[in-house]
Amino acid sequence: MKKWRAATAVVALAFVLAGCGEEKTETQEQKTVAQSTEKEETHAHDEKSEAAQKIYEGYFEDGDVQDRPLTNWANNWQSVYPYLQDGTLDEVFEHKAADGDKTATAYKKYYKVGYKTDVTAIDITANTMTFYKGKEKVTGTYEADGYEILTYEKGNRGVRYIFKQVDDASTAPKYVQFSDHIIHDEKSSHFHLYFGDDRAKLLEEMDNWPTYYPADLSGHDIAHEMIAH
Repeated sequence: MKKWRAATAVVALAFVLAGCGEEKTETQEQKTVAQSTEKEETHAHDEKSEAAQKIYEGYFEDGDVQDRPLTNWANNWQSVYPYLQDGTLDEVFEHKAADGDKTATAYKKYYKVGYKTDVTAIDITANTMTFYKGKEKVTGTYEADGYEILTYEKGNRGVRYIFKQVDDASTAPKYVQFSDHIIHDEKSSHFHLYFGDDRAKLLEEMDNWPTYYPADLSGHDIAHEMIAH
């Protein structure tokens, strides 16, 4: 009887060990699959990031461009021009100078022309834009007026998303054109703006592009966002 029990114990132990072996193999297989999936996801993320960077730099196909509603820019925005004037953005120009072909002073001079504006803030909703000049403000109602794809001297391109003011009683700019390095229907994190009453003339403007970031960001926050791009 004792020998039978001992034999039974050995058999039982063999089953346990066999089971452990199968469980270990399955866990290893799961680990291999997880690693493979992670590599695929990382590769897909890298490809997506690379594609997004190309678009940001202005390299894309016409067929990739999508219509965008005004809600893509719905937010309260502030001009970055005051931060250039008070020196907050100096670290941005120094960063550009480290890798660029201009001095920090030259970059600041260039962006001073680009950022210059007296419109200190803009509030945007699904169909209105309110422009602030100090304590004065004016609001207009806007409808989408298509987009234009522009080719620049370097060979890269940009998209201007255009909105037309439809309230005859308002003195707000008749046309507003957004440029934010985005060509798909998605929310904007900052933008360059062209506004005035002549649609065609605005499309020719290449030197002055007032730039706006969310109103809840500090000047240093904006500087770091700029450096990250």
